[in-house]
This record gives sequence, C-alpha cells and structure tokens, in this order.
Amino acid sequence: MTLPEIPGTTLHEPYVIHYPRIVAVADETGNDVELIEFFDCIGGAMWSKCHYAKSPLVRDVRAVGSTMRYSLMAGTVDLALEGSRFPAGISACTVDGSEIAITYIGMGGGGVGAAACRSDARGVLRSRSDPAGGGKVAGATIWLPRMQRILIGVDDTDTPEQGATWTLVHNIAKAVEDEHSIYLSHTITQLFPVPYRTKNCVGLVAEFATTDPEGLVFRFHQLLAKYTLSSKTGMAVYTGFAPSEGLLAYGRKVKRGEVDAGLLESIQDPRLRIVMNGRGIVGAVAAIPFFTRYDEALELCSGKT
Repeated sequence: MTLPEIPGTTLHEPYVIHYPRIVAVADETGNDVELIEFFDCIGGAMWSKCHYAKSPLVRDVRAVGSTMRYSLMAGTVDLALEGSRFPAGISACTVDGSEIAITYIGMGGGGVGAAACRSDARGVLRSRSDPAGGGKVAGATIWLPRMQRILIGVDDTDTPEQGATWTLVHNIAKAVEDEHSIYLSHTITQLFPVPYRTKNCVGLVAEFATTDPEGLVFRFHQLLAKYTLSSKTGMAVYTGFAPSEGLLAYGRKVKRGEVDAGLLESIQDPRLRIVMNGRGIVGAVAAIPFFTRYDEALELCSGKT
C-alpha cells in the first residue's frame, strides 16, 4: 500500500543529522585538546558520549548545555570496533601549527555519525570521509582551526536600583561572537555575601574559543564600559587551556569569606590580565576558575568551610 504524500514533509537528507558547529582548543604544547561539538540531536550526542569515551585518546567526556566536550590527548590509535559494544570512536587527534585534525570511525549508524553528520559542521575547514550507511565501516577526518580558550570574568555592573550582571555578560558575549571567536559558556559563581553587595553577590565568567584574542577582549571591554551602571566594575581575562591551581584556590577563598583586594597580588600567573580594576575585580577574578563547574560555582558557603 502506497501512502499519499503530505505536502511540505519532504526529507531532503533523511539519514543525516548535521552538527551545527565543531570547535577545538589546544594547550600551548599541542598535547592536550578539548573537542567541543554543538549538537542538534541529544540522543545521538549521548550515544557518541557513551561509545567515544572508550577510545584510548579520550580522557573524559561531559555534556555542557547543547555541547559535548571531549578531553583528548594527541595521537593515533587503531580501534577494535565491535557492533553494539564499541561501534564508533575517535581514532586520531593531531595538532599541526594552526590546525587540529580529528578522525572518527564507526560501523553502521555510527559510521553515518562519523562520516556524514560532522563533515560539514560550521567551523570545519575541510574534511575527508568514506561512504557511510547500512552495515559499512566508515570514517572521516575533519580539520578545525586551532583555537585558544579565553575566560572573561566580570563583577559589579549593577546598582541597587537597576541592572543585572549575569544578563549583561551574556548579551555582550553574544554580541561579540563571530567566526573567529565562539561563545562557549556562561557561568554564574556565587561569592561570599559581603555587606556591600548589591543583593546576591555573584561573579560571572564567559568562555570563548578564539583565534583573535586581542580583538575579542577589545570588543568585550568596549561594550562592558558602555553599558555598565557601576563605577566599580571589574573585568579580568584569562588566556589558557585551564586555570591554574593558584587561581582556583583564590576563587575558593572569595567564595568562603570576604577578602582584601590585595590578595590578588598573590596570584603569580602571567596568563591573567586585569582590564577594569574597580572593586568588582575581586569577584571577576574569583569567577574565572569555575567556568562550566556549575555545582561548585553555585555553592553558597556560609563561612570558612
């Protein structure tokens, strides 16, 4: 029996789900990479998370909002794929100058995900893929720009009468995003409720992957200076793959009690830069190490414990 066709329901690619964007950031050595896949289908993304985690190159996988983040080590491995048990994975991660190459391989539907779904995502410079579908084993290599991670911390932009720092930071981050600077995450960090807070005492950190760090910071600073309602705004920038342990220790102190602004001098990290040095700089810097660590970031500490 042939069913009548319903107008407007044609599926142009019924067996392909396109990833909206793929981004990769690397550390200074090129040995550590975070692959960040923006997904459209959560089922497919969770399936990949489950199986790709078995690849020897994958140290960790976590879902953050509408992205899946793979912590990778550089290298190439042979994967012993097996239907249902280990049907797909990441078999290579190569950092070469200004590019990062990722190779996926999979069987059956896993091959479709590896070859067809990721190859034309935004952010992909070029790709090479095998025919996929049915029971075939298929692979693909995608080349991505090698990006840096930039963390921008902000605090104290509002007044008792108006404003909200968390909304301003998000809107600025969206406004400055372009093909060279991708807005990845927004984290609200609960700080110790000091007496001179506006109300809730939180700092903000916006995370970016970028190939244009100076342009990004300049544009963000311009908009923050234009729209802040406070004369005490703090803005700090951290450029690096992961914040230092010293910066994390500082952030935890600010969460647990009131600290003097002079404590910032104890952070000997050349990757940290102060851009706006108002009283809010204490919270701006403290928010940075908690990017995407939402549970710890939002914890309210009532004292030194």
